[in-house]
Amino acid sequence: MDVPADRSLDESTVELVEMLGHPNPRMREDLAYPLLTTWLTRGVYDDLLTGLGDGITPGMRQGLGRDGDISVVRRSYSALMLAEIIGRDNNEHLVSSSSVLDWGDRATTWYVREQDHRGWIPELGWANTIAHGADLLAALARSRHFGRLELTVLLDVIADRVLAPTAYIWGHGDVDRLAYAVMTLLHRNELDPGIVEPWLARLGEGIRPPRTRGHLAAEWPPPSVRNTSSFLRALHLQLALGVQGRDDLRTDAELFAQPPAHRADLLLAVLDQIRAEQPWLYRPTTKARPLGGERTVK
Repeated sequence: MDVPADRSLDESTVELVEMLGHPNPRMREDLAYPLLTTWLTRGVYDDLLTGLGDGITPGMRQGLGRDGDISVVRRSYSALMLAEIIGRDNNEHLVSSSSVLDWGDRATTWYVREQDHRGWIPELGWANTIAHGADLLAALARSRHFGRLELTVLLDVIADRVLAPTAYIWGHGDVDRLAYAVMTLLHRNELDPGIVEPWLARLGEGIRPPRTRGHLAAEWPPPSVRNTSSFLRALHLQLALGVQGRDDLRTDAELFAQPPAHRADLLLAVLDQIRAEQPWLYRPTTKARPLGGERTVK
């Protein structure tokens, strides 16, 4: 895993970045990505981190809007690699605010426009755009360059992504990793319930069946609604059980040391949305929050 001594770092890096879109998963998943992340962790790119990130981001635009072709692996692994680059900056404080904010703009633009949501693809291996995008948003959520405004934008991007119509039902842990990105946002304690609860209500509206003269207007639920419903349940479970940080990220021990602020209120707010999906099924367990107080559980 050492940097080759018989060729320049630039030459090796260009080749490895190109291989992130290779159709052979052995080249992409067993060679290019592990080598780049190992060199990143060892500090090989510390003086070049801004340029490396700028060189990775165009891969997220390659073939954007297509669905079902090989271009998806370049977009997805570019996003995953950018998450690692931002993680390195989160550890070492090497990149300017303007660069990270620019990467955030590029990342969120890609994520909401991505049409190919395949997880495992025979012959191609993993694509995992939804999961890799979630990892990228979680890296941005940890960034010292992201304050209340930027974190709110990330929250809205997640809702846009979850609610967008799609033909794909997400599997392979996609909703778990996306919920973990939200938990990372919540652990920053920059977003109060006045921001998060309306966001949850927006997701809840997305899973309520439309009705025409008392009957469903179309087959229900479509894939996007199933994804939203699964996402809300994953978020509820993570709020209830708690999540932990990554061992390789120095700030995570402190970030995840305590539950997020307003956890109890957020748990009940998530449950309100899950219950409203099928109100005939679930027994009411909350009562109205008194003025100046918190909601309580019966």
